[in-house]
Amino acid sequence: MTVTGVQLQEYLAGLDYPVSREDLVRWGQENGASTEMLQTLRALPAEEFGSPAELSEALNTLA
Repeated sequence: MTVTGVQLQEYLAGLDYPVSREDLVRWGQENGASTEMLQTLRALPAEEFGSPAELSEALNTLA
């Protein structure tokens, strides 16, 4: 199963931006994210995201 950007966006709803990649991974760990989802978060190309749109763009580059 591949994790989609939409799934991640739904899972990460409620985060305050800007958010770092490290914070995204920590949020996922604390909220029971799957190993695949955590790997996807760790693979994000940017260190920080200023908005959900920026995060979505980064997720699209991984697809």
